Amino acid sequence: MPVIELEDLVKSYGPVKALNGLSLQVPQGSLFGLLGPNGAGKTTTLRILCTLLEPDSGQANVAGINTLIDPRAVRRAIGYVAQEVAIDKILSGRELLNLQGDLYHLGKNDRDQRIEELISRLDMGNWIDRRCGSYSGGMRRRLDLASGLLHKPQLLVLDEPTVGLDIESRAAIWELLRELRRQGTTILLSSHYLEEVEALSDQIAIIDQGRVIAKGAPDYLKSQLGGDRVTLRVREFSNANESEKVLKVVQSVEGVRKVVINRAQGYSLNLVVDNEKVLTRLRDQLDKEQFGVFAMAHSRPSLDDVYLQATGRTLMDAELEVAGKRDMKLETKKAMR
Repeated sequence: MPVIELEDLVKSYGPVKALNGLSLQVPQGSLFGLLGPNGAGKTTTLRILCTLLEPDSGQANVAGINTLIDPRAVRRAIGYVAQEVAIDKILSGRELLNLQGDLYHLGKNDRDQRIEELISRLDMGNWIDRRCGSYSGGMRRRLDLASGLLHKPQLLVLDEPTVGLDIESRAAIWELLRELRRQGTTILLSSHYLEEVEALSDQIAIIDQGRVIAKGAPDYLKSQLGGDRVTLRVREFSNANESEKVLKVVQSVEGVRKVVINRAQGYSLNLVVDNEKVLTRLRDQLDKEQFGVFAMAHSRPSLDDVYLQATGRTLMDAELEVAGKRDMKLETKKAMR
């Protein structure tokens, strides 16, 4: 039985549709990754799961419990670590964990034993009795994670758990998540870090514009591309008059399966090709047409290529698009003042 079952979730914020018929199932005991750019709908999905938002339509079930019918039971079954760390600056870390344990009605002995265990596992002993206002970002994130784990939840929900952290803190959290998975805890991890999702997840779902556009094990999704990736930069491509000619030449080369313009990296081209032999044909054809090749890089398929294949753009392009829309809204608001 899946721990998470989402069916046709729709959620709008005014004219903006954050979720557009999102459906997903997460198997018990898995570490499941949600991958997508900012604004794709990941945080909205998690907030609906954790009973902090109600969908406009659709169903969400956690451990067989409907989030709308019995939200209190859902909250007992989950631990939620939000993207924004919310910690009282006056309390010490230990005092905050004591408060969290009381909110979950843990017995004093069980609570104290669990707190000591988490202090040790997350290496918080040297600073746990200091006031939280003095903590670094890594310390705050570890304490927030400990709060989510204190009551031994059946499902742990993490929204961008390592964003902005140093390498040491990120490595510590990665190791803890792997250990929790080995012990049978189901983990739902939302991130836009490709390497994090690929390194940790048994299965992933790629979300774009409020819908799941691809799902499966990372290696399976990459294998479905059926080819390698080539990043190509051609001098003439930055010229609007010449760019269409370059595209036609590249698309005509035998073995080139897909061509996508990558504006995030100096108007380069991202190609999906059959194999390495295509590179020689590609260079020869471009030389024949007298187009200058600045750079050509070949690599094996990645999750970014999976995203590229599914959406026709890279994850970086999607991030830039969202950032551009956000900046445009800010400029519009300033102009209206």
